[in-house]
Amino acid sequence: MDKMGLFWNKNSGEKDFAILREKMVKDQIAARGIRDRKVLDAMLKVERHLFIPNSYWEYAYLDQPVSIGYGQTISQPYIVAFMTEALKLRGDEKVLEIGTGSGYQSAILSLLAAKVYSIEIINDLALVAAARLKKLRFLNVEVKAGDGYDGWSEHATFNAIILTAAPEKIPEPLIDQLAENGRLVAPVGRVFQDLVLLEKGKSGKISMRTITGVRFVPMTGKSEKNQ
Repeated sequence: MDKMGLFWNKNSGEKDFAILREKMVKDQIAARGIRDRKVLDAMLKVERHLFIPNSYWEYAYLDQPVSIGYGQTISQPYIVAFMTEALKLRGDEKVLEIGTGSGYQSAILSLLAAKVYSIEIINDLALVAAARLKKLRFLNVEVKAGDGYDGWSEHATFNAIILTAAPEKIPEPLIDQLAENGRLVAPVGRVFQDLVLLEKGKSGKISMRTITGVRFVPMTGKSEKNQ
């Protein structure tokens, strides 16, 4: 039996992958407490295998991160769903993502928000992700190459912000660019990381709490210089 069970082989088609996605959502995500139907539907719809190198397709729907090159990974499906649910998106939001990677999280967000702006520090990854998202018709995502530490001021403020790499502390520019009643979710720390939910209330009042422990690649660039 291969790593993804009975359905995957090198000639697997769309139907086989759909079955694997259903199993992923049922066993890895819904069974572990994700209840937002819109998040579950997005995880069912987005074809995760198309966001990783085809040499790793056998791992696409397993409960684990997968390498996408350049020392980066696509996050474990449950963590993608967990972080997305924490943003409590209704569909009319403007979202900022720091760390585009392969574009998988961007694609999930695109089905749940009005507009997604995503920043990737590795130029080649940004170019490939932008082309992939366009090809797959996730047209409400805009990707740019750059350091996400300073956010994307031209499009601020954002109703939600998500970081897919871990800073030592949440960059102040990102907090500044979060709208009132906005939510920011980020892994924070270097060796031991906490997934932190930051909320900005009226008059800019900030509340912050830890929601679980996680492991992400560290945020690079200016974040490293401001430890």
